[in-house]
Amino acid sequence: MAAAPTTARIGSSGVTDHPIDTARLLAEVDDPAAGAVATFAGIVRNHDHGRDVTSIDYLGHPTASEVMAQVVAEFAGRQGVHAISAEHRVGSLVVGDVALFVAVAASHRGQAFAAVSELVDEVKARLPIWKKQYLADGSHEWSECP
Repeated sequence: MAAAPTTARIGSSGVTDHPIDTARLLAEVDDPAAGAVATFAGIVRNHDHGRDVTSIDYLGHPTASEVMAQVVAEFAGRQGVHAISAEHRVGSLVVGDVALFVAVAASHRGQAFAAVSELVDEVKARLPIWKKQYLADGSHEWSECP
């Protein structure tokens, strides 16, 4: 008889205007049944398309937290996934700040890696957040995060 599908525990899943506490999100996925924990940290880098970047403003639609929660919930039923946490930051960020953090605990490393990778792709495709990049030459540019 096959085991009934289970739903992973969901920790934080949303959008915040505070620095992301990666240690807290990682602790939220601690699970004794998990043999692997995979994470992703999207960091503000100092360049984009050959241009120097000094900072980024992320602006989110009022539904952004709901969309993040929906995306995370869609991954909660995946085979072998035990716990998930994910947050995206909005507001003014500087080079080195964490803009997106995802943590997934799963029975096996392949399940954890796949869930993190695919969850990040879904967040980037669906989350209604836009960024205004400030460039070293004093100019700026807007773009949708995907």
